[in-house]
Order: sequence, then C-alpha cells, then structure tokens
Amino acid sequence: MKRQRYVAPAREAVDPAVFAMPPLDAWSEYAELLRGNDWPAIDALNARRGGDALPRFAAQDRALLDDGLHYEQRIAERGVVATRARNWHDLFNALVWLRYPALKQALNQRQVEEIARMGPRERSRSQCAMTHFDEAGVIVRVADPSLLARWDAHDWHGLFWRERTAWLDGRIAVAVFGHALLEHALIPGKLLVGKALVVAAEAEAPWVPIVAGLAGCTARAALLMDPLELRPLPLSGIPGWHPDNGGEAFHRSTPCYQPRREGRSYPPPWTIPDIAGLSRA
Repeated sequence: MKRQRYVAPAREAVDPAVFAMPPLDAWSEYAELLRGNDWPAIDALNARRGGDALPRFAAQDRALLDDGLHYEQRIAERGVVATRARNWHDLFNALVWLRYPALKQALNQRQVEEIARMGPRERSRSQCAMTHFDEAGVIVRVADPSLLARWDAHDWHGLFWRERTAWLDGRIAVAVFGHALLEHALIPGKLLVGKALVVAAEAEAPWVPIVAGLAGCTARAALLMDPLELRPLPLSGIPGWHPDNGGEAFHRSTPCYQPRREGRSYPPPWTIPDIAGLSRA
C-alpha cells in the first residue's frame, strides 16, 4: 500500500490548543511566529538570527533557484537557507536553525561532503541517517539505565506505562530536533515516532553541552553514519503527548508501538565524556 503523503493543515485551521501541548509547547519563545493570524515574513525570521554566523533565510523563488545549487550547497556556499512561503515544514526548519545552529551546520557540512563524494543523485547510508535525524530526530537524555533494557526490547508498555513516572521526574527526557515531527504535531492526536540519539547523563544535566557535543561528533563523522544508529521512539506514549495515553489500554494497542525486528540491536548511549572526547565505552 502506498503511504499517503502528509499534508499540514492550513494556518487558520490549526487548533491553537496544540501549541500548549508537547512537543510544540517547548517552542513557546517563537509563539509570535507560530500563532499569529499571518505567516511571518522572511525578515521576521532573519531578525531572530542573532548574528552573521547563522545562514540567512531567503524566499525560495525562481530567482533564488536559478543559481543552480543543491539546497545543501547553497547553505554552505552562499549562507542561504531556501524557505518556501506559507509553508509549515520550512517554518519549523527555520526555528530549528535558530535554536540548534551548531547541530544544523554540522549536518549541512556533512551533507555537502557526501554530495561531493556521491554526486547529487546517489545517497550514502550516512546521508540517509542525517536526513532521518534532520526530519524526525529527537535527543533523549537517560539517567536510569534500566529504562534502556525496556527500550532495547521494544517493551513499550513497560517503558511508557510501568515506568510512566520516569518521564515526569527527569529520569528520561526528550528534546525534539526534527522539523517534520513539529509539523506533524499540528494535528491533535496524531501518532508521532521519533528517531532518537541517546545520551546517558544525570537528570539535571543541561541540554546545551549535550547538543554541542553531538554537533561536534556529527561534524567529525563520529555520529550519524548509518540509519541503524537511530532508535525509534513512539513519542505519543510520553505522558501528555497524546490525549489518550493516560489509560493503560493505549499502551497495549496503539499502532505506533511496533515490535522489534528480529536481529535488530541498538548502539549503547553516548555519555558526556564520550561526546567531548569522541570515544565510546
């Protein structure tokens, strides 16, 4: 069966309540760009850049595309992120650039390197991994190692129901990076599944050095070399992320909870010393 292409709702059709629910509630500093009646102008996005180090956003029109550059090459060579008007996907992409510039720049650097190696029509395993993370990526901080055993086994009932409090007390926490995930969250109740990079760290560990470390690993090609590095995480199981997950029945029957494929295994989590020193235990 051919998978139906996702179509985001029109701006005026979006239920404002979604912006008060995860994951969109975590992006409240951009509320005026997301919730206003009118689409934000390109100038409004560029006004949030905070310096010339970040690529600027430019309307994706014929004049821009006539440079003949690949999307990623244009960012690297001209410092320009082509951005379609009145488009949720590109708006969320811009917001991720604003929040996580170093990680986005590392992905761009690597993509350009791979395009030079593979050509514009072929895609390497690392390009696929980076694209999956760019679109649907989440960074997961895990303070309780026992949770990884449930995750490894795809014991979703255990991870999201029996260990429900772990998602509330900080033993496991999620930061969304993928802009397609944010776009999909515009529809209330839509089942969301992220592609996760996992870092073992204390519950109080700040996100900034974690993200910076992952950006450095990505730039050095120590990370995101293969899609199999990414763990699936059904985000809709996290408390508050879906209106129906407060009852146990959701965690026994929801279609986003898929069994583990035979033979599938996952890499160990990174640690903060790992991502600083590029070594793994």
